[in-house]
Amino acid sequence: MNNSDVSFRCIPEPADLLHIRDILVSTGFFFDYEIDVAGELLDDCLKKGEKKSGFYFLFAEQNSSVCAFSCYGPTPCTSGSYDLYWIAVHGDKRGKGIGKLLFNETCKKIKQAGGRKIFIETASREQYKPTRNFYITCGCTEEARIADFYDLGDDKVIFSILPGK
Repeated sequence: MNNSDVSFRCIPEPADLLHIRDILVSTGFFFDYEIDVAGELLDDCLKKGEKKSGFYFLFAEQNSSVCAFSCYGPTPCTSGSYDLYWIAVHGDKRGKGIGKLLFNETCKKIKQAGGRKIFIETASREQYKPTRNFYITCGCTEEARIADFYDLGDDKVIFSILPGK
């Protein structure tokens, strides 16, 4: 695995709206309305800026092409808690270590911003088992599970990690 050619960019650009959509569609994991929400978060960030929107983006690029992104931000009404709203790698690049590099870089950015703990939500559906395993291999701990949150039989699983880990 040689990911020395992966670089990171934290300043979003309007073209990233298409990159995010392409990445999320390529995974086969997300409903159309979920993909729309990711675009709305980026649009809010582009219009208002990171601080006012509360949404920060990090893009992984390989060979001058966006191949993954994360979206995170401070959790409202908390001191030092952050939410990792999105992390996704293009379907063609999955399983090559880019997600872990992006996750670690995102944690580093959160720590630099004063974050003390990161919370991540995902679904319990079988389709999301690789996602849950990804978080576990990144050092995250399952903090809570809310039964039937997304739908009957589809729990909300909440992970956390200290950004310095």
